[in-house]
Amino acid sequence: MNESELRRRVAEARVARLATVDEKGHPHLVPICFALDGDTLYSAVDRKPKRTAELRRLENVRGNPWVSVLVDGYDEDWSRLWWVRLDGLAQIVADELERARALGLLQAKYEQYRAEPPEGPVLAVAVERRRGWSASDLAGQRDPA
Repeated sequence: MNESELRRRVAEARVARLATVDEKGHPHLVPICFALDGDTLYSAVDRKPKRTAELRRLENVRGNPWVSVLVDGYDEDWSRLWWVRLDGLAQIVADELERARALGLLQAKYEQYRAEPPEGPVLAVAVERRRGWSASDLAGQRDPA
């Protein structure tokens, strides 16, 4: 999958999974809504019910900012499967102008955020590496085994 196809699939996707690591090295994985702006991925803590306001993902990013975000497409027709992994450094957005821009991007993508704008912290992931795979990339190739 080429770079423009990776970016297109990520931009069109509705949900991703954010992977962080805690202070003991234990992984933590959660689904997120997100918006991509160039090489920065934004996600906000929204109003969906949560057990606590002190979310593990935020605590983990404070301790270890390296994260992975996985976006994928599943289909019962396995020739249509694909995934893209974005690796980078995350931070909790402190700048109010950047926060407002991120929320605007999220609201443009998700109707639910237009109705109820996220009030929680915003995460920004500076994407340093993209990797992807698509079953269609392998179409017509025979398994060498």
